[in-house]
Amino acid sequence: MEMSFRWYGTEDPVKLEQIKQIPAMKGIVSAIYELPPGETWPRETIRSMKAEIEQRGLVWNVVESVPVHEDIKMGKGTRDSWIAKYQETIRNLSREGIKTICYNFMPVFDWTRSKLDAPLPDGSHSLMYDEDLIQQIDPLDGSLTLPGWDLSYQKDDLRVIMEEYKEISKEDLMENLIYFLERIIPVAEEEDVLMAIHPDDPPWDIFGLPRIITNEANVMTMLKRVNSRHNGITFCTGSYGADQDNDLIGMIEHMQDRIHFVHARNVRWTSEKSFQETSHSVHEGSLDMVGIIQKLIEVGYEGPIRPDHGRMIWGEEGRPGYGLYDRALGAVYLNGIIDAERERR
Repeated sequence: MEMSFRWYGTEDPVKLEQIKQIPAMKGIVSAIYELPPGETWPRETIRSMKAEIEQRGLVWNVVESVPVHEDIKMGKGTRDSWIAKYQETIRNLSREGIKTICYNFMPVFDWTRSKLDAPLPDGSHSLMYDEDLIQQIDPLDGSLTLPGWDLSYQKDDLRVIMEEYKEISKEDLMENLIYFLERIIPVAEEEDVLMAIHPDDPPWDIFGLPRIITNEANVMTMLKRVNSRHNGITFCTGSYGADQDNDLIGMIEHMQDRIHFVHARNVRWTSEKSFQETSHSVHEGSLDMVGIIQKLIEVGYEGPIRPDHGRMIWGEEGRPGYGLYDRALGAVYLNGIIDAERERR
């Protein structure tokens, strides 16, 4: 597997020079963050970021992510023009040598948590999702904003969009995703780009908005209806694993040839629909990280993997979930499992 690390560009407190010092680190997972969602990424901008990464002896191996414009998700009449821009971004990334694109199809909001600095027993802090607290939050009052959210909508615009989504069912949203895929996957095939959809995080409806990339049945529907190797998934252990009904080992077995990217993250279940993120260790979270990595190796997965959200430890301050120290520990932990399993085989 290609051990990789999420980097938020030159404004990221974590620097490429630091990432390079993590043992066996190869890839950088990043994006062009200054462009509005939906706009085509220019080749010269892609080329510039790629060169900066390569100057540090690393490789930009995954784009995370190319945002999907809300009009596409909602199936509006303008969606074809936005899809055309997305197609061009795929071409531009491919022609600059970047062949894996992670994206999501979550309505309005990206990953959602109720607290960014919830304490853990060891004195560190991490991201937490409490369903009861989320139920009490009004997303329109601006009281909750999270890293990764698109904040380009004004409150009145957001209110209109949320009202419009009340008329969109899960079935409608799936059809809108299929419509999108039927038009971008042929381009991905032509350019030899692997599209890797990220699961909804958490994998259930929030704020009255439908979510569909949540479990094996829904994902298999999406994969079968647009049946191409280039239409694949980002296997995020923390997102899928937040739902206690998801069998992660079984999902790897059934989707093995369509896994193009792996996010490794552990969570500790605190109730049926609540969880807190922990270190990657099997001793602290509810997920069998060792078994998951062993299964990935068993099915022959050799693609990029990154340690996902980390705790804030040793007094570090920075982007919640994306500090240096605990994600570095996670990378070393994952590499230990990978090395031991390969030696055993």
